[in-house]
Amino acid sequence: MTSSLADHLRALPDDGLMALIRLRPDLVIPPPSDFSAMAHRAQSRVAVARALDGLDTFTLEILDALRYTRVGHTTSVEAVLALTAAAGVEAARVRSAIDLLRSYAVVYGQDQALRIAGAVDEVSSPYPAGLGRPADELDPMAGALAADAAGLRRTLMAAPPAARAVLDRLAAGPPVGTVTPASLQPDSDSPVRWLIDRHLLVTVGRDAVELPVEVSLVLRRDAGPLGQLHPDPPPMDTPQREPAQLDRAGAGQVLELVRNAETLIETIGAEPPAVLRSGGLGVRELRRYAKTVGVDEPTTALLVEIVTAAGLLGEEIVDNKRVESVFLPTVAYDAWRAGGIAARWHRLAVTWLTMTRAPSMVGQRDGRDRPINALAPELSRPGAPAQRRAALRVLADLPPGATAAPSAVVDTLAWRAPRRVFRSASAGVGASLAEAAYVGLTGFGGLTSYGRLLLEELAAGAVDADDPLGLHAPEGGALTGSAALLDTLLPAPVDHVLLQADLSVIVPGPPEASLAGELELLGVQESASVYRITADTVRRSLDAGYSAADLHALLARRSRTPVPQTLTYLIDDMARKHGGMRIGSANSYVRSDDESLIAEVLADRRLQPLALRRLAPTVLACRHTPARLLEALREAGYPPVQEDATGAAMLTRPKVRRGPPRPSWAHRGVEDPAAGVRLSTPRLAGVIEQIRRGDAAARVARRAPVTVRANGSGGSHTEALEVLQQALRDRTRVWVGYIDAHGATASRLVRPVSMGSGYLRAEDERTEMLHTFALHRITAAVPENEGS
Repeated sequence: MTSSLADHLRALPDDGLMALIRLRPDLVIPPPSDFSAMAHRAQSRVAVARALDGLDTFTLEILDALRYTRVGHTTSVEAVLALTAAAGVEAARVRSAIDLLRSYAVVYGQDQALRIAGAVDEVSSPYPAGLGRPADELDPMAGALAADAAGLRRTLMAAPPAARAVLDRLAAGPPVGTVTPASLQPDSDSPVRWLIDRHLLVTVGRDAVELPVEVSLVLRRDAGPLGQLHPDPPPMDTPQREPAQLDRAGAGQVLELVRNAETLIETIGAEPPAVLRSGGLGVRELRRYAKTVGVDEPTTALLVEIVTAAGLLGEEIVDNKRVESVFLPTVAYDAWRAGGIAARWHRLAVTWLTMTRAPSMVGQRDGRDRPINALAPELSRPGAPAQRRAALRVLADLPPGATAAPSAVVDTLAWRAPRRVFRSASAGVGASLAEAAYVGLTGFGGLTSYGRLLLEELAAGAVDADDPLGLHAPEGGALTGSAALLDTLLPAPVDHVLLQADLSVIVPGPPEASLAGELELLGVQESASVYRITADTVRRSLDAGYSAADLHALLARRSRTPVPQTLTYLIDDMARKHGGMRIGSANSYVRSDDESLIAEVLADRRLQPLALRRLAPTVLACRHTPARLLEALREAGYPPVQEDATGAAMLTRPKVRRGPPRPSWAHRGVEDPAAGVRLSTPRLAGVIEQIRRGDAAARVARRAPVTVRANGSGGSHTEALEVLQQALRDRTRVWVGYIDAHGATASRLVRPVSMGSGYLRAEDERTEMLHTFALHRITAAVPENEGS
């Protein structure tokens, strides 16, 4: 029979150890040296609290029952079954809860002698099952009343309604309550004073009272000594919808999310905002982006946090001396934008599920009464991913198509993990569900089919949340899993447009990547599916290298409606003017074959700050750079083109700036370093083998001779060398005491292989390793037979 947790762990088979480590990976991070170290770690306050945090209300109630029925250091399953039977709970459910506690190594041992792991009492309520201490420990008079069963019942029956209400509240647990000092005064007429005078309550401080356990048991006579147990979660109101309805609603929100994220990043890239000294995004910029994207400020803050955590938005230092930075799109944004809508959504959804940020707190006040900005360090919440996934898992456990209100989700979470205090965090759970709806994981309050699949992928470790560039995506870019399922729900990408007489372009669906690039260059986006072609956009296309014939062919190929005559005239007119004016460096110059155009530019008052000077009827010189001259002429409405030293036109697309992403650890993570760690079976087997070898070595070391462990008290250094030489000749094992690299005394049972050049080389047959000892560090040597 095991008497310690270390012995229990040592006796477990490899399968049992693997199951324990999968439930509590923190026990082997880093790997312990032996089972004693593992048991010590498993019974630490932090490790026990982490294990209990994952248990539901009923399992914790059974743990309280084990603590209540404990006699000395052990309890029994039969004692708990006797108590739970009074509450009407099936024995199979109680045994299942005890088996769960065993699987977490919170309790261990045989059914007749169950032991509770250390630190459980330290991190749990000091009143198991909500029962107080015996009356005779609290007050002799209360003990005398408790000893008289008939007198105790008569006193309880005589209690006035207000006093009985106090008793019932304390009997439900915990048995200690605080009161005002005035209610404890001898002349007080409060119900608490009445109970104290009748010895039903005992004062345990200046403002606290405690209900003796004997009184609680009488008050719990209907429910049993353990009180009201909760083997099942609270019932949920789950209105049913067609699963296809939820999928359609979610898919529509997916399109909105991807479009808004792209609009936000493009707006930031066009005019990069400065990074605040606190590390966040300014309030004015957030408001401006909210108007541009067309959503409210909280939703914009959520978008900013997601795209930054996804590595699509980063920051770049623009002034090393002042340490000033700006937010910029990253190179990963270009790769993300080139993908399909389902792939882009998948990246954003996985990021939201795994990032350790709380966007709902943007705009609230911090500890110094200052507003919290988006992307500020104050938004970091390590428990955010666990809270999001826990809320969605409640919906995932419902049948497909079932919906639930946020309050019902909070109630269920409060039963599933009461120690996490999800009930007090109901606002956070509500915010998580609202964010899930915006991300497109839910629709009408229910989980979508692809959202359910994504949660399964995350739980199975099939999703790499730290792959912003998609380097580990399937070959050929093929969609898999939840992304592939979502792709079947989205409208197919279109490769055509509908041209209107007012020069608007209607895109009847999500555009293909090539069409999206052409529309971005040829038009300006007015809404989700409407672009407009203007003189500026036509000039922009000509600047990028398109000719008039190219644009006519492009529109004829892409449009399913006739090309408006006004658009044809606009393109021809802009192409005729385009390139009629050339810019070079003289510092810079303007030349044109049209003398009247040169005269017009020279007389234009808007261009007077350029200080243009006429060198010839067709040439003007300028002291500014070609880039500055080109910008000024375009702002004035002229269509110039820059040329190189040979006179060839320089047609280029506008350059976009890109910055490095923010460190991923600042946005994505898990509740603690051990949570979310997935150990493969081979790795687990290696860790267990390492622990077993270390445990065997530690046990052997504890049996080493005292003369070896006493740091050289077993004889002189010369005698130790003689023992080693004899063991080398006889090929026998010997105990070696030595000083390790850290200056600590150590001992090892080895078989010498060779000795020379100041070193001893010996083999440890248990670990099958060859060790090298410096001779000057060896303090003692004793043959194995003398040390046993």
